[in-house]
Amino acid sequence: METPSEENQDQRQDKRGCFECCIKCLGGVPYASLVATILCFSGVALFCGCGHVALTGTVTILETHFSKVASDHAMLTDVIQLMQYVIYGIASFFFLYGIILLAEGFYTTSAVKELHSEFKTTICGRCISGMFVFLTYILGVAWLGVFGFSAVPVFLFYNMWSTCATMRSPMANLTSIDSICVDVRQYGIIPWNATPGKACGSTLGDICNTNEFYLSYHLYIVACAGAGATVIALIHFLMILSANWAYLKDASQMHAYQDIKMKEERELQDITSRSKECLNSYT
Repeated sequence: METPSEENQDQRQDKRGCFECCIKCLGGVPYASLVATILCFSGVALFCGCGHVALTGTVTILETHFSKVASDHAMLTDVIQLMQYVIYGIASFFFLYGIILLAEGFYTTSAVKELHSEFKTTICGRCISGMFVFLTYILGVAWLGVFGFSAVPVFLFYNMWSTCATMRSPMANLTSIDSICVDVRQYGIIPWNATPGKACGSTLGDICNTNEFYLSYHLYIVACAGAGATVIALIHFLMILSANWAYLKDASQMHAYQDIKMKEERELQDITSRSKECLNSYT
């Protein structure tokens, strides 16, 4: 029968074992990949969600104030619908790609390798890591273009907002606000034969006061920020993947060196044992 002191000692050993196990598991988490994944998911979610709603608001503004004939902006409507479908595809792809990169980070981190007594890298594994480096680089360059493209509607809405702010400013000293206009036809959004195509004076002020304009403007800003966050996340992923690929390469070379060393030591032991047998036979 165990004494109370022995039971307490067993409990302490169990707690110590659980604590060491937890520390070992936490040490196996690739925190750099985890941070990059969270940043990537957040950026893509902001870009896709806010961009989708902002595009819908943009169509409403154009149909209500700038192009009242449906045939004038039919092509623009089709393009915006296509962009919204592309947004669905981007969200789905990066959800899967982020999970894959996070899993790759788990399997290539040095802390996870320490959990296994023997870790052997293969040519296939190194090729997969190299493929992820190349693909992430291509996606990073593509998202730089997306980031630049998402700044265009922010610039257009900012021009309209600054024009409305100028009309409302008491320091402007404007004699006639009807002479201040915003013509969206000059940006190529709608054709030149669209009617009315522009908004002037009080009409422009009413547009700036609508909920669609206010919401779309700020959503475009958030979507642009989300695209920038995604670019930063992909750059972070690129650095992580490059480091992991270099680690796999070094681990492979080290494993090959250890195999050669063990083979040489085994051959040396065989030669030594044979020489001893020869000496014993002569004596």
